[in-house]
Amino acid sequence: MTLLQVENLKKHYIAPKRWLSPRKPPIQAVDGVSFSVARGETLSLVGESGCGKTTTAKSVMRLIEPTSGSVQLDGEELTTLGAEQMRLRRRDVQIIFQDPYASLSPRLAAGEIVGEPLRNFDMHSRAERRERVAWLFDKVGLRPESVTKFPHEFSGGQRQRLGIARALALNPKLIVCDEPVSALDVSVQAQVVNLLMDLQAEFGIAYLFVAHDLAVVRHISHRVAVMYLGRIVEMADRDTLFSAARHPYTQILLSAVPVPNPRTPAQRMLLQGDPPSPANPPSGCRFHTRCPLAQAVCSQQDPALSDRPSTSAGGHQVACHFR
Repeated sequence: MTLLQVENLKKHYIAPKRWLSPRKPPIQAVDGVSFSVARGETLSLVGESGCGKTTTAKSVMRLIEPTSGSVQLDGEELTTLGAEQMRLRRRDVQIIFQDPYASLSPRLAAGEIVGEPLRNFDMHSRAERRERVAWLFDKVGLRPESVTKFPHEFSGGQRQRLGIARALALNPKLIVCDEPVSALDVSVQAQVVNLLMDLQAEFGIAYLFVAHDLAVVRHISHRVAVMYLGRIVEMADRDTLFSAARHPYTQILLSAVPVPNPRTPAQRMLLQGDPPSPANPPSGCRFHTRCPLAQAVCSQQDPALSDRPSTSAGGHQVACHFR
């Protein structure tokens, strides 16, 4: 059953006009993104830096106000809600931030940080909140006696566990994970990813997971959406995407993943040139300026994200004229 439905989401940043200077074109950070997330599902957004992954995730939560488009949670349109209505709806959508150092207040003890969402929504008595915080600490693998410590007294992995506990406090239906393990050591990354998967299995939480690390994405995802220059160019279930990617950009991304066996030759596909500016994207297919398969039609017609034959139940969508 669908929990989150996003249709034609756009976020354009308009630069302020300078005196005696022509107005600059808007930066099309996200331009027409559509996807859905089912209950208990993990949909990952991947792509190179600047492709619009984090902007998409924050626009879904309205931490950034989208320019246009539809975002529905449980069938309710979020983009038209007033401030107070949206505040109440935030109980169902929480976020784990990328930086476990900057996302925690250094002036609050760990127990206060995790219990702050409960205080904001006036949930439970003080004694019940203390019990809830201790329970959350135990769930994310932290000692309950650590509630009196301050963030600087925790390691990076422990701080991210605090962020996860804070996101869980209100029993959300959806958690946006904005590169939650990118700032952590590899061994700690595995612990945090496994913790997220265990919590999903226990509570049925859905994740919108933003990441660069394709190994982490392959481990945690049910479906994967690949973004390039503000648009989704391919979307499929995890196994289909990693074994039978169709879009040239996705294939190039996957070829960059290190091969763990040194005797296996790496089949590298090099991506030529620099990404175009989102303020002046190419006509037609946005990837055609760097695509090894590009032909004349690619610069003239923008390919729609459409279904391709697939054996998977989730389908396989690709935005390419030749794939």
